Amino acid sequence: MLIVTAKMPKRKLTLGVAAAALLCCCAIALNFGQAASREASASAIPSPKGVKSNQDRIDYLAAYGWQVSEEPIATQELLIPKEMDESYQEYLALQSDQGFDLQKYAGKRVKRYTYEIFNYPSGEAGVQANLLICKNTVVGGEVLSPRLDGFLHGLTMP
Repeated sequence: MLIVTAKMPKRKLTLGVAAAALLCCCAIALNFGQAASREASASAIPSPKGVKSNQDRIDYLAAYGWQVSEEPIATQELLIPKEMDESYQEYLALQSDQGFDLQKYAGKRVKRYTYEIFNYPSGEAGVQANLLICKNTVVGGEVLSPRLDGFLHGLTMP
């Protein structure tokens, strides 16, 4: 076993301890800053649960930045197919990218609420947002242009 000892003046020792303490404080502050940033981005995604009323649906879409009509322009009851063929793959992928798993709701009835969007970034009129809701939980959604050459994307504002 090898033991090394050294004599240091108290002034240098105090300075070293202070520098180490300052370094630790900076590291802790940076770590808290990153954690707060992660929490803020995670909390930016609205909770899909507890969406019961029209105002809840409007608030849910507003959390994504959308300004929508006060009332849905259409409400439909849909049956999610028990078995989905290849024609559903692109739509299922769109929903999955947003954290929705429509396959869990295969064979179940959902309500689709359609709202007109007033603040689409391109300024295009007639853009719509759909929310699929099952038992007060958003299970899917998308933004679309009903034009023939229109678009379809997730709820996040482009």
